[in-house]
Amino acid sequence: MSVLVSSSPQGPVRSGRKPKGEGHSRRAEILAAAERIFVEHGYEGATIRKIADEVGLSSTALYMHFADKGEILQDICRQAFEELLAANRRITTDEPDPQARLRAMLQAYVAFGFAQPNAYRLIYLTRPIEARSGAQNAAETQGPELFRSFQVVLEEIKVAGRLRGDDAAGAARLFWAGTHGIVSLIITKPYFDWGDTRVLSDGMIDALIRGLLKA
Repeated sequence: MSVLVSSSPQGPVRSGRKPKGEGHSRRAEILAAAERIFVEHGYEGATIRKIADEVGLSSTALYMHFADKGEILQDICRQAFEELLAANRRITTDEPDPQARLRAMLQAYVAFGFAQPNAYRLIYLTRPIEARSGAQNAAETQGPELFRSFQVVLEEIKVAGRLRGDDAAGAARLFWAGTHGIVSLIITKPYFDWGDTRVLSDGMIDALIRGLLKA
């Protein structure tokens, strides 16, 4: 924040404006505020005014960063998918064993959902109007790439003779459905006593591995 020197005994006065060169930081603040507002109010109820007020901007100033709330939602979803894809790429580089890689990828997926529940809700738990306004675009373009990263490792497991059956894509769907179920239940039903969520999610992953892969 910019600081204006004052002779007042109360000390320096801070300006509400961000100086030039901090546009990236301001954009990140807008996205973080919009995540909360989209989840709390739904896409219809999340107005540019509400988002602007949350970060101390005028609506006019916010439009300098984003054309409309659809673009904001699309950017949130795009960044979320990019983070998930980047995690899988790192794991693929670091872990040569396909079964250990699969487990690490599933754990990273769950960890993302627990760490960023608002973003997870927007990319996977959106209603039709929200999907048409941004989430669907990211889900249709980046979602298949994310799914493919799981399918590829399961194809490696199949080639190694460690997959039950011969449908790697079907197994990838089951792994995704199981882990998504755990994440979505925990973040949408926080009032339920889930116990240790890490133990629960690891238990689901263990059960899927035992059921779908050979020892």
